[in-house]
Amino acid sequence: MSDVLTNPLTRNVRSDRTPTDMLAYEANGGYRALKMTVGQRAPEDCLQIIQDSNLRGRGGAGFPTGLKWSFVPKEPTTPGPKYLICNADEMEPGTFKDRLLLECDPHQLIEGMILSAYTLQADVAYIFIRSEYLLAASLLRKAIADCRAKGYLGKNILGSGFDLEMHVHASAGRYICGEETALISSLEGKRANPRAKPPFPQVSGLWGRPTIVNNVETLCNIHHILERGADWFQSLGNGEDAGTKLYGVSGRVKRPGCWELPIGTTVREILEEHAGGMEDGFTMRGFLPGGGSTDFLTPEHLDVPMDYGSIGKVGSRMGTGTMIILDDKTCPIGFIHNLTKFFAQESCGFCTPCRDGLPWSAQVLESLELGDGRPEDLDTLAYQVEYIGAIGNTHCALAPGAMEPVQSALKYFREDFEAHIEQGCCPYAEGTH
Repeated sequence: MSDVLTNPLTRNVRSDRTPTDMLAYEANGGYRALKMTVGQRAPEDCLQIIQDSNLRGRGGAGFPTGLKWSFVPKEPTTPGPKYLICNADEMEPGTFKDRLLLECDPHQLIEGMILSAYTLQADVAYIFIRSEYLLAASLLRKAIADCRAKGYLGKNILGSGFDLEMHVHASAGRYICGEETALISSLEGKRANPRAKPPFPQVSGLWGRPTIVNNVETLCNIHHILERGADWFQSLGNGEDAGTKLYGVSGRVKRPGCWELPIGTTVREILEEHAGGMEDGFTMRGFLPGGGSTDFLTPEHLDVPMDYGSIGKVGSRMGTGTMIILDDKTCPIGFIHNLTKFFAQESCGFCTPCRDGLPWSAQVLESLELGDGRPEDLDTLAYQVEYIGAIGNTHCALAPGAMEPVQSALKYFREDFEAHIEQGCCPYAEGTH
């Protein structure tokens, strides 16, 4: 089977990362799915294919995409537009997979969004992109202009009677904008606070209209599925989950990077075969499997498949599928303090446990790292994990996610916490080895 079949998402990614333009994209089969779908298939038939494919969201939650789309009212009770939003606000610590797709193959996302909007019968689409992704935003705007010139966007696309406008919107620059309802609030020009659900965005989202928000990697799969079919997509996975997945590794490995592999590839294969293993002189103590807001796993979990169910069974989440490695020469308390400080800074401030609790956690961790920790600090951290980390105690999932590395560090690296207290300093600090 050729790479175009086994590595659909990265088939146009060049070794020098030169972006694929319209000419090169179409020469490699690009917009073929658009031409065979828009005006040629019924939107409900497209939705059924997506549902049958078992595509799950690649932004972190892993919710079935077709099921999410099915909640959009086919005939809204009041007239007005429907919206499709691409969440390209990639701010999860340790995550860089969407940037690869945006900078190397922007037309893949555009085609996926056009077909998604056609399936949903959405009138307007937005790419809500991280403000620092200047190159990606520029490439996307050029790709959108090229599509308008070719008749792939705008009025009466390919003579089908289907209209779609698409816009690039730079994020206000906060981590909370990655939460879909906070993103919608930001796009409306409001403070990026998450909204209570229900109503869900599928029914009442952007400006009160039916809205679907999906991640970049999710939407890039759509045109491949509609072109090749649900059975083909399911055949790409190694287990119950379907398709390929962009996996990344950062930390003290020989070849940090990002690779498209069958979903369900083991942690060991990703780390040792693709990332080249640990750097000489370093040993892995643990890893966050799906970005900065997931629980630590340890070397005993190296043979666990990186899919939603398998990672969940061993006490973590696959999240974005981008691993952050903790090595034996890096202080785990300093590691999680850095993350907790980030999440505290990025809180929207709406609810007390997140607004005040995360800075409190960061303060306790800083005291431990500076050698000012006390034995009762471990009880305080355990209390914070129990209270702040409980879904339902906070307005959204930011604070519970922020506490995941803390709770798992207390579980796996408790002796490091105790050593900080007993020695009155960080044992990993220079000169203390």
